[in-house]
Amino acid sequence: MLNGMLMVVSALMIIITLLQSGKSDGISGAFTGNGGLNLFANVKERGPEKVISYLTMILGILFFVLVILIRLR
Repeated sequence: MLNGMLMVVSALMIIITLLQSGKSDGISGAFTGNGGLNLFANVKERGPEKVISYLTMILGILFFVLVILIRLR
């Protein structure tokens, strides 16, 4: 049962992650320095982006809890 839940959570996490919008200029911006890639910048998310961000965080936590529970079994 836990293995099935882990597969569902994994699939949902992949889908939700792919739905997120890009926050930088892509790989070329990372190499050239354009756009000021700052990992510690405070980005304000609104509307659907905020919901998707929260869903990603919740699914990530659930993923790790399931992996630990399966490992302890």
